[in-house]
Amino acid sequence: MNIIIKQIKLIERIDKLVRLQATGTPDQFATKLGISKTKLYRIIKTMKGLNAPLKYNPSKQSFVYNKPVSFNCGFMNNQQ
Repeated sequence: MNIIIKQIKLIERIDKLVRLQATGTPDQFATKLGISKTKLYRIIKTMKGLNAPLKYNPSKQSFVYNKPVSFNCGFMNNQQ
């Protein structure tokens, strides 16, 4: 699979777990995703660069969004 598609799929998975507030601690989250904690933080930095209001909430032990957002990447059929 193309590396860009892999990255998008990973961001989509991260987005889903953040929405569910089911990421766990950063170590747990990286393990769930099968990546290193360093790579996780690199992807989070990229997401923040794309305006994701993402932060870690220690009381929930999960990454969360500070405000409602959506992530969409792909092509939509515009035919009616």
